[in-house]
Amino acid sequence: MTQNLADTSRPAADNAHEAAPLAPVTGGASRDWWRDAVIYQVYPRSFADSNGDGMGDLPGIRSRLPYLRDLGVDAVWLSPFYASPQADAGYDVADYRAVDPMFGTLLDADALIRDAHRLGLRIIVDLVPNHSSDQHEWFQRALREGPGSPLRDRYHFRPGKGENGELPPNDWESIFGGPAWTRTEDPDGTPGDWYLHLFAPEQPDFDWDNPAVADEFRSILRFWLDMGVDGFRIDVAHGLVKAPGLPDLGGGDQLKLLGNDVMPFFDQDGVHEIYRSWRKILDEYPGQRIGVAEAWTPTVQRTANYVRPDELHQAFNFQYLGTDWEAAALRSVIDLSLDSMRPVDAPTTWVLSNHDVTRHATRFANEPGLGTQIRTPGDRGLGLRRARAATLLMLALPGSAYVYQGEELGLPDVTDLPDEVRQDPSFFRQAGQDGYRDGCRVPIPWSGTEAPYGFGPVAGGPSWLPQPAEWAELSVEAQTGDPSSTLELYRSALAVRRAQPDLGAGTGVEWLESPEGTLAFRRGSFVCTVNTTGEPVRIPAPGRLLLASTELVVDGGETVLAPDSTGWWAV
Repeated sequence: MTQNLADTSRPAADNAHEAAPLAPVTGGASRDWWRDAVIYQVYPRSFADSNGDGMGDLPGIRSRLPYLRDLGVDAVWLSPFYASPQADAGYDVADYRAVDPMFGTLLDADALIRDAHRLGLRIIVDLVPNHSSDQHEWFQRALREGPGSPLRDRYHFRPGKGENGELPPNDWESIFGGPAWTRTEDPDGTPGDWYLHLFAPEQPDFDWDNPAVADEFRSILRFWLDMGVDGFRIDVAHGLVKAPGLPDLGGGDQLKLLGNDVMPFFDQDGVHEIYRSWRKILDEYPGQRIGVAEAWTPTVQRTANYVRPDELHQAFNFQYLGTDWEAAALRSVIDLSLDSMRPVDAPTTWVLSNHDVTRHATRFANEPGLGTQIRTPGDRGLGLRRARAATLLMLALPGSAYVYQGEELGLPDVTDLPDEVRQDPSFFRQAGQDGYRDGCRVPIPWSGTEAPYGFGPVAGGPSWLPQPAEWAELSVEAQTGDPSSTLELYRSALAVRRAQPDLGAGTGVEWLESPEGTLAFRRGSFVCTVNTTGEPVRIPAPGRLLLASTELVVDGGETVLAPDSTGWWAV
């Protein structure tokens, strides 16, 4: 059952140029918009293809901005579109001030930002400061000039161990598998020094102890802020500073240690001085420009260090993303998250899916405890039911929520992509990340009954990853106007969230007594009820039903919470 409290939708427009002009959202003083913002992640290569080459692009995104405005989100986060050889889907940046031709031009980026602002949407762009592409001018000069080049000091070049330097400088392993070091060849053709890359060999790590690196990124920040962007999502925000001396870890299988302890290459305390300097730059600009940390840390408390009042504004809550669909576990991580952010006066963020993890419609379709990268489709009906309920729970919590493109359509992961079409670099390396991130990156369906389902301009045209045949039923066109669809549930939920003053910003929830396997909490005149079990549960009706993830029966003064469901109530 999906019903609105009131009609709070915004007027539709066929394209951004026909929308009624609005004042740019970056101008003038405003409330702390980011504290309760719903931010939509666009993965550019998979969102909308304007020219039919099978790859999404900036003009395609620009053409779909009215859809995002009407969905009800506040801001759009764009994954990288910089000039790049695409060794890691654009997270290997060759030029931080240029748009890769596959996505368009700087003029396209400027037009997208301007159109978004006219529609009342803010734009957040990805920034990748931990590493560059090996095709970056600095790194290429460092190789050409050989040992002694000052450009080498901007990366981690080190002599190898062993009699002839044939062994890596330390025992660090790449997140993508294999050693975190690659040996170079000197200009005379002899084996040379090694360089550090915590990810792919095509992604050499910057040495942030070098002042030139810090100066360059302050300049890059200003370049995009002057273009009008409203903030930055900072990739690998926890990785910039390495422990002095680059000490050995002392063992193999290091990926199992990630997220459990502070590593010599992750979450070092020195990163916080960098973000204090960035905050000063952000604060110079009008309109409340923000920084968002992608910081994988051992605890939520350490995540809070990134959002102290003089540092960044938000940090992703990965502990919440990785929590199973179970009431007690969810309540525990919600309390821990809110308690950890309260002392630093930062909003808690909530996220269920992104471009690096299996979509939550598929995670929740499988048995709990399998982590965030899953290769099996599971029970898709169960997964979608739980995903819808989890979405309403997330949107009812105090703070800022992130929506990954396509989750509003209930898209599952594509778990059966043939090996020959996969492009995730970790798929091709042993003992690294799972390597199945392509499944959440398949281009989303917009319309029609034939691939690429409106992703590109021509029916039967290409898409860089193949789309399943059953996605015709999940397209925006197929779901629009169907009150039982996941798309209309998201539209209704975001409209109710805007209309209800007790939703969004805040620092806590009032837990209410509820049966085992369920959650109930109050926020002012709003109550959220959640049933994470596979059985119906009868409880006293908290008030007037606003919205539910599935049909809820209200019988006199009681209601039956359907299995794996969430309800919103006005009291």
